[in-house]
Amino acid sequence: MSVAWWVVLLSMAGAIAGSFLSTIVVRWPEDRSVLHGRSTCDGCGRTLAAWELVPIVSALAARGRCRACGARIDPLHLGFELGCAAIGGVSALAAPGLAGVAGALFGWLLLTLAALDAAELWLPDPLVIALALAGVLSAFCAPPSLIDRLTGGAAGFATLWAVARGYRRLRGREGLGGGDPKLFGAIGLWLGWRMLPAVLLLAGLVGLGLVLFQSLRGRAIAADDALPFGTFLAVAAYPAWLVMVSVAR
Repeated sequence: MSVAWWVVLLSMAGAIAGSFLSTIVVRWPEDRSVLHGRSTCDGCGRTLAAWELVPIVSALAARGRCRACGARIDPLHLGFELGCAAIGGVSALAAPGLAGVAGALFGWLLLTLAALDAAELWLPDPLVIALALAGVLSAFCAPPSLIDRLTGGAAGFATLWAVARGYRRLRGREGLGGGDPKLFGAIGLWLGWRMLPAVLLLAGLVGLGLVLFQSLRGRAIAADDALPFGTFLAVAAYPAWLVMVSVAR
């Protein structure tokens, strides 16, 4: 199959995946089921028709409002559909075939975890475990080798676990959330140990950029303010995958 067809296929798959993943981000923190029952309007509870659930197209046609009650549809849904479609297309361009499918899955899960951490400072274990397991399985269709991945998983977890433990002993308070070492370990299972320093550096730069941006807006960030470091790691990890597969090709 040509590269163009892979781009179309994974872009469409991304839009569909984004529709489901956005529901997870919106409903899971509210302890609402995402697996049972039909999709409904968050404003009036009306069951949505099939034609109202077409990714991207339905949201644009509705102009961001429920056609029955006029309630505003959370723009996160459309944003996720567009974001996941873009991730699918870029992954296919970077690595057509099964490697691109794996990379798209990597990006989709990272985007979901980034959104949850940014909104709730929460990295759910089931999603992190899914990311980790997919990383191990993808070793059979994409670089790096399984040994490099397993080493990366152990190194990623151990590095941030040691940082968190050391900070707690020195400062007497938590410096990293408990999910951050797990997420970094899962990322290591995708990228291998060689890419981890670059991911950590880029994540730190993203965090510093956010702090600088907030300062320019007149909002000072205190030393004990919580920042979503998991989001920074997720944002840094997908570009690292793109660089890795591009070099491998």
